Amino acid sequence: MSLTVPPQLLEQAERGAVDDEAFLACVRASLPYAYALVEGLAADLPAAERDFVDNQIPPADPAAQGQLLRAMASTSIRGALERHFAVTIAFQNCHRVAVFRPDTVEGDQYRAFVSTRSQVLNQQPGFVNC
Repeated sequence: MSLTVPPQLLEQAERGAVDDEAFLACVRASLPYAYALVEGLAADLPAAERDFVDNQIPPADPAAQGQLLRAMASTSIRGALERHFAVTIAFQNCHRVAVFRPDTVEGDQYRAFVSTRSQVLNQQPGFVNC
C-alpha cells in the first residue's frame, strides 16, 4: 500500500474532493523519506545555478527506496508535491529525483534530463533490481 490513509481523509474522499494539504499530510506521514527528499531539493532550487537540483544518493535502505518509488510512481502524489513545492519533478533510475523550475520544462536542461539518452547513460548494473 502506498499510503496509510487516516479515517478523516477517507471520509473526505468519500464525500468528494480531497484537500491538497490533507493529502500532503498523509503523504508526509506515509512516505517521510520521499517527502523530505523532494522538500529538500525544492529548498535548494532557488540558489541553484542551473534549472534544477537533483539527488544522486541512493536511499539508505529498502524501506526508503520503496517510499521513493511509490511516490514517484503515483501521478497524484507527484502532482501534489509539485503543486505544494512549486516545482516540476523528473525521475530516473531508482533514486535520481530532480526538481525543476516549472518555467524551464521546455528548456534544454529539462529535455536532456528526461531524454532516453540520459536514461540510458544513468543506468548502472546495481540499478537493475532497484
